Amino acid sequence: MSRLLLQDGASGGPMQPVLRLLLRWVRRPLLPALRLWRRNIQVRVVATTLLMSIGVVLLLGIVVIGQVRNGLRDAKLQTAQVQVDGGFQAAERAADRPDRGSGGTQGGSKATTGEWLSNLVEDLQSSGKGVYSVVTMSSDVVDSEAGDTTRGSRYIDLDVKRSIAKDLREKVDEGDVVQRYGRAYWRDGSADGEASLIVGKLMREPNGGRYQLYYVFPFTQEEKTLSLVKGTLASAGVFVVVLLGAIAWLVVRQVVTPVRMAAGISERLAAGRLQERMKVTGEDDIARLGESFNKMAQNLQQKIQQLEDLSRMQRRFVSDVSHELRTPLTTVRMAADVIHEGRADFDPVTARSAELLLDQLDRFESLLSDLLEISRFDAGAAALEAEPIDLREVVRRVVDGALPLAERKGSAVLVRGNAQPVIVEADARRVERVLRNLVVNAVEHGEGRDVVVRLGAAGGAVAVAVRDYGVGLKPGEASRVFNRFWRADPARARTTGGTGLGLSIAVEDARLHGGWLQAWGEPGGGSQFRLTLPRTVGEPLRGSPIPLEPEDSRAHREHRELEARAADRAEARPARGGTGLLTAVPAQGRGHAAADPTALPGAGTPVRRNGERGFGADERDLGERELGERGLGAESTAGEGDDGAR
Repeated sequence: MSRLLLQDGASGGPMQPVLRLLLRWVRRPLLPALRLWRRNIQVRVVATTLLMSIGVVLLLGIVVIGQVRNGLRDAKLQTAQVQVDGGFQAAERAADRPDRGSGGTQGGSKATTGEWLSNLVEDLQSSGKGVYSVVTMSSDVVDSEAGDTTRGSRYIDLDVKRSIAKDLREKVDEGDVVQRYGRAYWRDGSADGEASLIVGKLMREPNGGRYQLYYVFPFTQEEKTLSLVKGTLASAGVFVVVLLGAIAWLVVRQVVTPVRMAAGISERLAAGRLQERMKVTGEDDIARLGESFNKMAQNLQQKIQQLEDLSRMQRRFVSDVSHELRTPLTTVRMAADVIHEGRADFDPVTARSAELLLDQLDRFESLLSDLLEISRFDAGAAALEAEPIDLREVVRRVVDGALPLAERKGSAVLVRGNAQPVIVEADARRVERVLRNLVVNAVEHGEGRDVVVRLGAAGGAVAVAVRDYGVGLKPGEASRVFNRFWRADPARARTTGGTGLGLSIAVEDARLHGGWLQAWGEPGGGSQFRLTLPRTVGEPLRGSPIPLEPEDSRAHREHRELEARAADRAEARPARGGTGLLTAVPAQGRGHAAADPTALPGAGTPVRRNGERGFGADERDLGERELGERGLGAESTAGEGDDGAR
């Protein structure tokens, strides 16, 4: 049984693509209709109205046709009952009159009896031509099929043997009046016959014999009447459904048109055209809705205008203050330089104050410069001066500028992936400012450990990643690291780091290029900031050549350790099968980190150029030397930034 199931599953497997293709081929013509159904409320309402109308019309038609059918049948039954009673009485009176034709003599021959029956049938049929048929049959036909003993009018062509069933004749032969709905078959008619009412009774002949007298009432006229009623109801139903659909379309249009108008105006309002308003006519609910919408748009326009004015005033204030402070700051700078140069003649306290004054003036100048740059971004006045540059030269200038700070902190700045040119179309000044901010932050917060700058290029993107091994970030801090004046510990005094606007300006510079500035960090494991830029200005980014999470992260190290242990256990386990020899099982993917979802295909491995030592090996040594003593802490999510105000 299991083998059969497996065979069935195997045979059904190749059919799945065929079924999917068939379903896709069937669904393709229906997609426009489904899209229209989802997006157009008017179509849904009209279609629902039509379907419900069709259902009501069908139900009403079924009820009406049933009532008409029952009425026609009852009327036919009443008419037939009157005709049958009169015919049976006439036949009985004819049998009681011995002078009725040649059949009046009792004991006559069968031929004489047949003539009497034929005359009787002609008399009974004379008043109902086209309405009913009269047939007589000898009672011995029930038991014998030999011979033709039936009598009927010469004006009819009824197939008596097929029309009057044997069981009906048996019941009539018992002496009761039998009434039954059946089908009458005509010799020149269709093979299906015609619905009819058949009434039969056992009668007495003048000579004392027995015969069966039948009345056959076809429903020809009633069926014509019923067909006429059906056609009339169908025509009226189609007209009613179409009329209801048109009425529903017009009614819904009156409601949907203002809604569509409001939706269009809302889209234009969202696009910044705040002067748009709805056209209001009448005093109904839709008119009140339009008035309310216009009031809302008016209030929204006023509020937005107030906010724009306030924002403009704030930007102008910041810009004016920054510009106005430059003149007194220059004067204070000159005085501070004079005091700082003569600090050797001062007492220790005054000399130290001169040094602090110069440091804070440097910080103040940096803050003014950052405020001016932020005001340009807020005002939309930042301009990109892009030209082809080699990122290696930019990185070299940044590293050279950060060397004095790195020497004071006891850190070394290592550059990886700089063997080949990394050409990109960008603004060299802005890119250098971003990288300088990242490298200086990494050195300041690296706690004396090495800082690794890595370059990469793949597809239509280039990237620079700055990795430090400092205190790192806690989970959730990455969403705030690029905020203005944000600090990981607000209680700490701002005696280290920059102005608090560096990363905010850096992320704006990255966006101005159409690129990304992303951060990753883990507590006690350092952080990594990655700048990704398109090779050509205006080209959309689809990924980054450098993974956001470095290969020496805690998660990747644990993953590699688990794979190594699994491989060691597999190699040490003896092979089953009797030889007792060890079987080597290769470890799949050993030493490779999980793929970064934002990295380009094939770009997640360490960069090795011209025999250089790999970036992953350097970081692995650092992890064993410095991070192994800390233990494993909680890891932050991808995209987090570094600690402190950067």
